[in-house]
Amino acid sequence: MERQALQRILFVEDDPDIQVVATMALESLGGFHVLACGSGAEALSRFGEFAPDLVLLDVMMPGMDGPATLEALRRLPGAEATPVVFMTARVQAHEVALYREMGAAEVIAKPFDPMTLSANVREIWSSLP
Repeated sequence: MERQALQRILFVEDDPDIQVVATMALESLGGFHVLACGSGAEALSRFGEFAPDLVLLDVMMPGMDGPATLEALRRLPGAEATPVVFMTARVQAHEVALYREMGAAEVIAKPFDPMTLSANVREIWSSLP
């Protein structure tokens, strides 16, 4: 069965500047529909109404961090199999391995290049099982 085209991305990032740059890049260059959330709690509360195809999730956030948000997402109806991609500056091999053990489909390193972010996300989407 062919995977549907990636259209809706839930982007969870607490830094307003990164949120704006990534959202603009994903929408204008990638043509994606992006819902940006400033916290894990906001992402959890808005997941159902938005029904994203993919979640881009910052690892280090105050309050509920990325791993805790991922764990909570997996308990939401309809979110059990939604691919989650962590975005983080912590990309040493052992850290990336840990994120994958937690259930992340992939990891995007920060700082990211806004000009290639959409292509990177599409590449990850196309490589998913």
